[in-house]
Amino acid sequence: MERLIIKGGNQLHGDVNCSGAKNAGLPIIAATILLEKTIEIENLPHLKDISTMLELLNSMGSEINFLESGSIEINSSNINLPEARYELVKTMRASVLVMGPLLAKYGKAKISQPGGCNIGTRPIDFHLKGLEMMGAKIDSDKKFIYLKAQKLNPIDFIFPKVSVTGTENLMMAASLTRGKTVLRNCAKEPEVTELANFLNSCGANISGAGESIIEIEGTDLLNGKKWKILSDRIEAGTYLIAAAMTNGHIKVNNISPSTIKIIHQKLSDTGVKIKLEKNSVEADATTTNLQATDICTKPFPGFPTDMQAQFMALNSISNGSSTIEETVFENRFQHVIELRKMGANISLEKNKAKIIGVPNLVGSVVKASDLRASASLVLAALVGKNRTQIDDIFHIDRGYECIEEKLNKLGAEIIREPVI
Repeated sequence: MERLIIKGGNQLHGDVNCSGAKNAGLPIIAATILLEKTIEIENLPHLKDISTMLELLNSMGSEINFLESGSIEINSSNINLPEARYELVKTMRASVLVMGPLLAKYGKAKISQPGGCNIGTRPIDFHLKGLEMMGAKIDSDKKFIYLKAQKLNPIDFIFPKVSVTGTENLMMAASLTRGKTVLRNCAKEPEVTELANFLNSCGANISGAGESIIEIEGTDLLNGKKWKILSDRIEAGTYLIAAAMTNGHIKVNNISPSTIKIIHQKLSDTGVKIKLEKNSVEADATTTNLQATDICTKPFPGFPTDMQAQFMALNSISNGSSTIEETVFENRFQHVIELRKMGANISLEKNKAKIIGVPNLVGSVVKASDLRASASLVLAALVGKNRTQIDDIFHIDRGYECIEEKLNKLGAEIIREPVI
């Protein structure tokens, strides 16, 4: 176990490079199950969830090769154990993404019940219902889900509720299913479009990704040579908020402004000066008197739930009052208790948080409850008087690559130390 010790009060300045997106890398790693030959993947972030997904594929029989360039080669053509083991799955919900590819390629799959961050109910009923409509026979017990199908058939399927992983799972399964599959009420996130683009580069025929209706004309064979992972829009947004909260000036490189449009628009509303270039976003808050702004989380292109906790930290020190409404997950305000320990004025009523800005936050001993909550605590600690100790930082290592190193290069004072 490790923890972060953060001394607050430093303005952050400089450039920071955005890493590859975990939420783009995970489904693409799962999609390699569909391929017949080796694929080289560039820009995968060095994160716990990525390592777990690679370990999961390796345990099933995939060959993983780490190149000196930093890229990774994956050959999943000889999987001999189509099973996602419990000890690997329990900490990462994205492991369910191997379900569709395994069923389409090998006709069977055994998947442990998914785990991940405790931020609310995230059922996989939509995944299972779609695969069942395609012809899969599904059984389950307390630990595992068992799927079998001699042949999958194309379907016309409407998601009862927008689901990113559900859209990705059925899209992957349909890519190797002869005939035309139509998926409706699909997730529009950039990571979904990224997966579709990757599959198309491997020979799939997918149209409509990024819109509510996706059509897949299945094929018998998929292969690819090389793919570079999309940059992480949530990481980029987090560093832009760090600039705002510390009255700093940060340029985030390797990020397309179009993928974080709602984020930089909301930051502009707070008074931060935003400069957009082709592959970068710059936030200048050196002369900004921060103003609170209301947030309501929604599926893309709405405000992302993965940025809600970070904006709550920002609103906590902004002038005025604000309301944050969480409509995606019902248990995503666990960071409120910890922010209150640092002096934030936040009250809760069901899925809404009311924040009244305070002049200063104060360092404290806090605990990370999930991935994005941990990011909000790091941001709060950057402006907190004295020192803040953040425990259970394994959460943040699931989604942020070298966060203390990147922030320290910008002027922060963060130490990672073991818990004895």
